[in-house]
Amino acid sequence: MKKIILALFVFLSSLTFAATPQVGGTLVFGKSGDATTLDPSHVSDGESFHIATAIYDTLVQFKYGTTELEPALATSWDIADNGLEYVFHLRKGVYFSKTKYFKKKSEFTSADVVFSFKRQFDKKHAFNKIGGAYIYWSAMDMSKIVKDVIAVDKYTVKFILKRQESPFLANLGMEFASILSNDYAMSLLKKGKTRNLGKKPVGTGPFVFKKWVKDDKFIFLANKNYWDGRPYLNKLIFKVITNNAVRAAELKAGSIHVMDFPNPAEVASLEANSKIKLVKQEGLNVGYLAFNQERKPFDNVLVRRAISHAINTQGIVDSIYEGLGKVATNPIPPTMWSYNKNLKGYDYDIKKAKALLKEAGFPNGFETNIWAMPVARPYNPNGRKVAEAMQADLAKVGIKVKIISYDWGTYLKKAAMGEHDMVLLGWSGDNGDPDNFLNVLLSKHGAMHKPAENKAFWKNDEFTALIDKAKQVTDIKERTALYMKAQVIFEEEAVWKPIAHSLVIVPMLNKVHGFKIDPSSKRRFKEVWIEK
Repeated sequence: MKKIILALFVFLSSLTFAATPQVGGTLVFGKSGDATTLDPSHVSDGESFHIATAIYDTLVQFKYGTTELEPALATSWDIADNGLEYVFHLRKGVYFSKTKYFKKKSEFTSADVVFSFKRQFDKKHAFNKIGGAYIYWSAMDMSKIVKDVIAVDKYTVKFILKRQESPFLANLGMEFASILSNDYAMSLLKKGKTRNLGKKPVGTGPFVFKKWVKDDKFIFLANKNYWDGRPYLNKLIFKVITNNAVRAAELKAGSIHVMDFPNPAEVASLEANSKIKLVKQEGLNVGYLAFNQERKPFDNVLVRRAISHAINTQGIVDSIYEGLGKVATNPIPPTMWSYNKNLKGYDYDIKKAKALLKEAGFPNGFETNIWAMPVARPYNPNGRKVAEAMQADLAKVGIKVKIISYDWGTYLKKAAMGEHDMVLLGWSGDNGDPDNFLNVLLSKHGAMHKPAENKAFWKNDEFTALIDKAKQVTDIKERTALYMKAQVIFEEEAVWKPIAHSLVIVPMLNKVHGFKIDPSSKRRFKEVWIEK
């Protein structure tokens, strides 16, 4: 009996010990793709945003693991009664990280907020033309929302809006709204090295950037002076491993601690491994096939409907997602408010597809292409296999498809310029608001300027009017009604062929603690620690 009691005491002691966060160690995170730049205002892809989350802060942030807003670099804010002025009171005593290429002790102030935002819309700003297009700012039509950003004093900044914008605060918690150092940027300008803003970043975030080896790894060190308390980890490494199976093998071998996007077929073996645990959550995402309406014959709604009927999405989800996804019919996930449950999508029907092609003037089909993403994403575990399944389906109705792919950065850039016929992509919600899907991905605003986020290049005035109105009202019921109507137009126009909403699974070693899946698909390691 004494032995049993002693063993139980030791076991319970170990549990208590394991539940207490420990400082130290290096965590290696296996990610599926490289970043395109480390300046988050110029990108919209998750792989780049993962880096930004580690390095930078925003004025407001989402509470870890939720879409609930909380203070970050701003401790509080006041909103004018007319909704056109937002005054942010900034956190004092926050400093940008010192690095070997920026050794100045630089305090975070209103000047950094003004710099980070005004460069995105003020054409006279010294950095407006540096680094490329401000993709998210453009896709969200922010220049028609934000009139000015003004430094009231050292620790107070005011945003003046041109119109009311219900998701405005939530938008400021997204990576494109990351706060960069004005002092660092201006020092680069003087040296003629402005490209370093996207290569050698300086932020106030939980980790300090140390090194980027292209297509290989990122190395970060703990920001021991972080305003919200230092991270538990001493070092964080993001290792680029593009092959899903190789990432899984490295996790099983213990050479990485956490991995992104396992192959669905490997989930069972990972779950059965005694050294590994899986964190699961229904994703706030959608995977889709976009039809480029700037190219014939995709400007013809009958063709788009025909293809939508010809593709067997249930078969794709069953064979490729293997139970880790649900067939999608809508452009927003079913877990999001305002989701229109009445939409049924386009069922798999070869006869209907052929009849529609004939009516459109293509009784024998035509030749086209599908672009397949080269990396696993939370909304699509294997772009190549999905494209091959679609290729086989479309061959049955006479449509001959060539599959095209590029490295991830090139893929995104070319798709944003509209070089595709059809493109496989997807989206993970950034702020928990339907506007983040419907406005960014489908509004006329998102298609007017290239590089564009609306990869269908669909420019529908009625749809956009509904979305714009929904952004400017605060009543949730009214916003919901407007978004429901917009989704009906989306379905009637067959803008995309929605594929799936996936379950997000993050496998990790048992000794990793504190990791949560963010609904916005952020990868946050500030609260993560390794049991020794």
